[in-house]
Amino acid sequence: MEKGTIVRWAKEEGDQLGEGDLLAEIETDKATMGFETPEEGFLAKIIVPGGSKDVPIGELLCIIVEEQSQIEAFKDFTPSDNEVAAASAPAATPEPAAAASPSKDYPQHIEVKLPALSPTMEKGNLKVWAKEVGDQLNEGDVLLQIETDKADMDFETPEEGFLAKIMIPSGAKDVSLGAPLCIIVSNQEDIEAFKDYVPAEASAAPAATPPPPAAAAPQPSAAAAPAPAATAAPTLAPTPTPAPSGGARVFASPLARSLAAQKGFDLSQITGSGPDGRIRAEDVEKFVPQATAPAAPAAAPAAAAPAPMATAVPGANYMDIPLTSVRQVIAKRLLESKTTIPHYYLSIDVQMDDLLKLRSELNSMLKKEEIKLSVNDFIIKAAALSCRKVPEANSSWQDSFIRQFNTVDMSIAVATDNGLITPIVFQADRKGLAAINQDVGALAAKAREGKLQPQEFMGGTFTISNLGMFGIKNFSAIINPPQACILAVGTSEKVLVPDESHEKGYRASNVMSVTLSCDHRVVDGAVGAQWLSYFKRCLEKPQTMLL
Repeated sequence: MEKGTIVRWAKEEGDQLGEGDLLAEIETDKATMGFETPEEGFLAKIIVPGGSKDVPIGELLCIIVEEQSQIEAFKDFTPSDNEVAAASAPAATPEPAAAASPSKDYPQHIEVKLPALSPTMEKGNLKVWAKEVGDQLNEGDVLLQIETDKADMDFETPEEGFLAKIMIPSGAKDVSLGAPLCIIVSNQEDIEAFKDYVPAEASAAPAATPPPPAAAAPQPSAAAAPAPAATAAPTLAPTPTPAPSGGARVFASPLARSLAAQKGFDLSQITGSGPDGRIRAEDVEKFVPQATAPAAPAAAPAAAAPAPMATAVPGANYMDIPLTSVRQVIAKRLLESKTTIPHYYLSIDVQMDDLLKLRSELNSMLKKEEIKLSVNDFIIKAAALSCRKVPEANSSWQDSFIRQFNTVDMSIAVATDNGLITPIVFQADRKGLAAINQDVGALAAKAREGKLQPQEFMGGTFTISNLGMFGIKNFSAIINPPQACILAVGTSEKVLVPDESHEKGYRASNVMSVTLSCDHRVVDGAVGAQWLSYFKRCLEKPQTMLL
């Protein structure tokens, strides 16, 4: 890496910085990575703004001060050449790996540490390494899969080279941010030098290693003992059947693993179409199991051992299901939301007849382009325009002030096998229906396959949760902090509504019920009512969204 792009700042001037906080997202020549704050304190000055490209290494990015009262002194700060040169020293702190071992001189190398992949991430679980020691690493290669507090994410190699040492094994849980994960070297002949490498911060590794899935190993091996073992017995006993992949690990997306478990497929028999043979959901869907090899199912439980499994309690009529990191964080954040945010709720009915008619006409026009607009696309557009009309709803509580956003970035709640996640349609108020439709489709697919990048689900300003497809008439959603509002959308159903222009005085109409949850610290009741009124107008007269 010789230069980078500042994708966005996760903090603003005046914000307090805590240990492990995500400070900025930086796009390197390899991947987009979270950059943590190097010091606790307060962000006094941002010198290189978000969106800046080709920023040289060593460039002064920002100023951090210890006391909040010191911020004002840097209001008009402009760095000099000497200050830029001095700043380059602390900027190099993320790469102290070359001097990590005091007892021995090692060849030039990079010590890869666990990064913050979301702003609330404090620790992570190492699901599986996609590479082995000795493997060559190329640009864009998936290095390992990490379970964060948001989702299972593929972590790409930060540098080209060779994987010389894995310091924390697959299955390790609660790995602290900054814990050394592996060593990457430029030259293949340097790999041997790191055979007995121990990082200087070895204290981080023991904390992560006690919970690996090794505890599950005795059960399958005991079950497999009565069966006559083949020659691959000593260390590969859990996988006695020869797998075409040539190893005990099988690389698959979370959705693919879930589908395989539902269908009873052995992942080792499925050929993956992803990078490095990674199994995708479509590979599982297309797989036709062979009728031969009846002995293979005996080894299948061992292959599934690394995943958290529900455990049945002998003699009880229940089973205990282990909590994933995502589920724990969902529980924590929702509890915080309900106990710290003063929610109130506003509901309104929307007549959808004109919108449904317009949707049908547009879909007929877009048929050749293979675009099919959904009702949800109109809802997203209407909500975004309502946020622009009533900006108080497009705000967040920041303890000492209220932050009002200039862009409308709509978070869309998507249910996945790992829990709820909210990918973002950025600047939804400025996008057309077709663009929103394509964004939502792509983001939802990536969310269900666990392939969302942090920047795709971090930083929304307003959330929509739609359960109408399940026939839910109405519900009240919990606010997604630090946002101030969330819209709960129910189903549409035929009801009789008053209509003085009709000879009977009423007519049948498709009516949809929505409920807006608001943070009363930010959005007063009358303001929430104004937002809903404008939202209703946009949907009942969809042509007004063109104005």
